[in-house]
Amino acid sequence: MTTSTPAASNTAMQKRARMGSFIGTTIEWYDFYLYGTAAALVFPHLFFPSYSPLTGTLLALLTYSAGFIARPLGGVIMGHFGDRIGRKAMLVTSLMIMGLATTLIGILPTFATVGTWAPILLLILRIVQGFGVGGEWGGAVLVAVEHAPPNRRGLFGAWPQAGVPAGLLLANGVFMTLTLVLSEDAFMTWGWRVGFLASSALIAIGLLIRLKMEETPDFQKAKNDGQLAKFPIVEVFRKQWKQVLLAVGIKMSQNAIFYIITVFALTYVTTVLNLPRSVALIGVLAASAVSMFTILFFGRLSDEYGRRRVYLIGAVLSALFAFPFFLMMDTKSYLLIWASIVIGLIFHDMMYGPQAAFMSEMFEPELRYTGASVGYQVASLLAGGLSPVLAVLLLGLANNRPWPVALYMIGLSLITIVATYFSPETHRGNRRDGPSRSGGVSTFGNPATHASVDILTSRS
Repeated sequence: MTTSTPAASNTAMQKRARMGSFIGTTIEWYDFYLYGTAAALVFPHLFFPSYSPLTGTLLALLTYSAGFIARPLGGVIMGHFGDRIGRKAMLVTSLMIMGLATTLIGILPTFATVGTWAPILLLILRIVQGFGVGGEWGGAVLVAVEHAPPNRRGLFGAWPQAGVPAGLLLANGVFMTLTLVLSEDAFMTWGWRVGFLASSALIAIGLLIRLKMEETPDFQKAKNDGQLAKFPIVEVFRKQWKQVLLAVGIKMSQNAIFYIITVFALTYVTTVLNLPRSVALIGVLAASAVSMFTILFFGRLSDEYGRRRVYLIGAVLSALFAFPFFLMMDTKSYLLIWASIVIGLIFHDMMYGPQAAFMSEMFEPELRYTGASVGYQVASLLAGGLSPVLAVLLLGLANNRPWPVALYMIGLSLITIVATYFSPETHRGNRRDGPSRSGGVSTFGNPATHASVDILTSRS
């Protein structure tokens, strides 16, 4: 008879947390991004057929943005219960909500069948999607980060982050395959529904994985010590409102640039450059495949050289690349278009890789789900949800010239640069934290440091 050692058991638990958060996040963001791809390529024709192509696209992207409006609400509500009853329960709940909404979109009647009820129902289901994904990020990254060894939180936190491009890769791969194997009429009639209906099977797989995950040691310790907050959202804004503002700021550029590259670029390539939709889809597919690895790389790099340093470099490079991004696309060269999308996402990944650990470490364990979720989702509403819509509006005002969009990207990057500069470095013990994985005092737990850190002046 063999028994597992505590170290071996701990390693297995860390692996389940890492892979469970990655796979579950992949499935949930597959659902979310499937809608974004359809909003750029399909929904303008099927749900808003009475308008011009540009106006129809704008209206479809507005329903896309509606999902972001619900994300802060999902973050607050699921953050509250995630800080009250545990991370795991909220991860299961968010996955079920997302799966139900996505499957229902797959059977939704179009404008030709039910008239104005079609876009109304589409909007409602998109809002439900947004609510579900609003609680997803905080739970997924905390399961990974709070199970991680103290010197590997950047890498562990990057695993659920890598699930985002994996979901994007899966969503765009489904659309790409359907466009290649089906005729245009078949694709627009029923083919686009296949990806949404497939969500039900993927959700079942995700639930099986997440139900086997353990609660995190940091939450369990806070619960055992009686440190759980009764009203986490109130406590967050009473005690750590500066951290919330900084979290919003450091998220702005990363989120906006991501959606401009992966959603707006689909519209730009097809409606402005008049190129096949497959050109943009291939670029996003290639960039997503690369991002799955670069996100992990930059997360690991932040464990060695610091979250702020890696993050700042990514924000600066993203700002510098805004104009070259569109100049490369305007050549209409397939290779240069693909290269622009890949390079843009690599610079983005320098921010997204360290982000989970960076934002999580800003908040105390008993307020972490709520605090990190609110900062993340408010920025997602302000930057991610509005960016494709604003980009289309700016494009129209400039007679299809992209320079205002590039200036918009640079402006948000400056906000992120300032917020990151004023954020504390967290990767070498600057914040109080939960128990160390070895069972002793956490290497993050320096009470003197915790008491003296002023988040607006720390430069460590």
